[in-house]
Amino acid sequence: MQIKFIIALLALSLLFACKDSSPARSLDALDLMKHGLPIKINAPTGAEVVAEDLGFMKDVTVKGENNYFIQIISGVATTTDAAAIIAEQKKEVEAGPFFSEIISEDEHGFIFKKEITSARINYDFRAVKIQGDQEYVFQTGLMGQFSLDEVKAMYASVL
Repeated sequence: MQIKFIIALLALSLLFACKDSSPARSLDALDLMKHGLPIKINAPTGAEVVAEDLGFMKDVTVKGENNYFIQIISGVATTTDAAAIIAEQKKEVEAGPFFSEIISEDEHGFIFKKEITSARINYDFRAVKIQGDQEYVFQTGLMGQFSLDEVKAMYASVL
């Protein structure tokens, strides 16, 4: 009897371990060229894109279902060293009044936690791409509250 229970438990464990829980599965490629950015990201089908050309920089937001909301700031690259831009972004974020901790980081950017109050926790990210003479900085939209899983999915969608 115990062997059947253990086998059933192992089968359930394998089922959940093999389940593809990747948020990117429900995202489609979105070409932002018609909005002034020669880049592609993955976004929910039917996502709304709003682009503002501020002359020296462009501000593009992409908003879709499941609390998907990213902002992309583009401008002339000050350097071709993405690591230097990421370090600058990290310094700015860490100086913010609600910054709590860096959750994860890699060569593309980082995910961090903001603690507005002990009961109100929010997550955000910064990712950087350099393409030609342009730099693109990705982050969550300015308005909203995002869980860690939502931010991880958005971060992965822009890489």
